[in-house]
Amino acid sequence: MATNQTSLLDQDLPDLAPSIYRQRLVVEGLCAEPIDDAQIRKYLSGLSDVCGMRTLMEPVTHRSDKYGWAGWIHWETSGAHLYAWERPLLFFSVDIYTCAPFVAEDVVSYTSTFFGANEVVAKAF
Repeated sequence: MATNQTSLLDQDLPDLAPSIYRQRLVVEGLCAEPIDDAQIRKYLSGLSDVCGMRTLMEPVTHRSDKYGWAGWIHWETSGAHLYAWERPLLFFSVDIYTCAPFVAEDVVSYTSTFFGANEVVAKAF
């Protein structure tokens, strides 16, 4: 049975697993300086504390010559990704997915302060 993907994308996301708690947050910002490997590792480790998450492994990072750095941390209750562009502009995007609650406002404040962001936007869902 085929589904019409266009119509699915236009709808609100149905909750297929209401018995499983999920929280998501995207934080994006512009910064004055490039973000490097050491900063990503430190940020993600600190993010674990801000969110109250138990870390299962140390942050992992990788650099793309075309765009910049990316990092990921694995938590017992899911994890977080960070992408840091160097071009076409100094921009970062953090994507958090957890199966345990955290305070989104605390994450936005921590992220903005940590990177000395010129501008930050966030969306929780």
